[in-house]
Amino acid sequence: MAGAERKAENDSVSNIREQHHELPGWLALAAAGVLLAGAQSADACSICRCGDPTFNALGKDILSATGWRFAFDWDRVAKSQGPADAQDSLVERRYTAVVAYTAADRLSIVARLPYSERTLTERSGAETEVTRAAGLADPEIYTQLRLWASPFRGDLGRRADLSLNFGVKTDWGVNDASRAGARLDEHAQPGTGSTDYFAGLSGYYLLDRRSALFASAQTRLPGRNHFGYRYGRVALANLAYERKLAPRLDSVVELNYRHALRDETDTAGTLDGDTGGSVLYLTPRLLVNVGGGVVLRLAAQVPVARKLYGVQAETTVYNLGFTYSLGASQ
Repeated sequence: MAGAERKAENDSVSNIREQHHELPGWLALAAAGVLLAGAQSADACSICRCGDPTFNALGKDILSATGWRFAFDWDRVAKSQGPADAQDSLVERRYTAVVAYTAADRLSIVARLPYSERTLTERSGAETEVTRAAGLADPEIYTQLRLWASPFRGDLGRRADLSLNFGVKTDWGVNDASRAGARLDEHAQPGTGSTDYFAGLSGYYLLDRRSALFASAQTRLPGRNHFGYRYGRVALANLAYERKLAPRLDSVVELNYRHALRDETDTAGTLDGDTGGSVLYLTPRLLVNVGGGVVLRLAAQVPVARKLYGVQAETTVYNLGFTYSLGASQ
């Protein structure tokens, strides 16, 4: 996104601590309905996403039982960078298959395989150019390791749990898509072309038989791709309240925080002034257990507070998906 031509400034990483109060089930459901019905625009960084993908696709207690879990997600993301007369707008539809195996009630291995469809619209004065690209995005492989858990109780099971999460985002995605012999803009590429490492902690606490709290924090360290581009380092924090509304219906309300440094557009470390910064989302989610180990999921990630660099805009992220558990208790 023409970052080399934009003015860059040096900014330090800011940290936000999120506070969350318990919500009754009816309020969680009402919030979900209201927020799913409408979306507000907000600033965002160029590529990174918010939220905890393991919690979203596999639940808070992935280590609770040995067995296989499979998930599939569809996400729609729309964002833009730059002023109106020199703006780059991106719409992405991403399809992600997830496979996880939990062993010995302590260790889970998770693989994520995403496919991306991207439409980039570049405006320069009265001129508009539209670029479309699709292909394999960057697969991720990571591990969740239980560090500590409270004693097992018959009425609640394990009331509290703390886990370490670490892994790698590979560079296997398509990052050399071209048209008429010329490589497409970096932000039109389905994959980033870089190997990134990430690590963090996650945990949950059961308030009672119908409700629980989940929290996680993670840092991501992007590498530089073969074309010199490096996405900004990312810090993520998430806090969620889950409430069972009925035997087959759960509601979740989350706070998702992200801080990202600016992207570097070349090996000299030139910064893209319209990337990076902080954003806080409110995310309502509904989960419907349809039986046979299958849970349907619906969510909207709505930006509610931000402090971003340069000129950026992003609409609500929509997510649809399902999870299938094979040999794992529900």
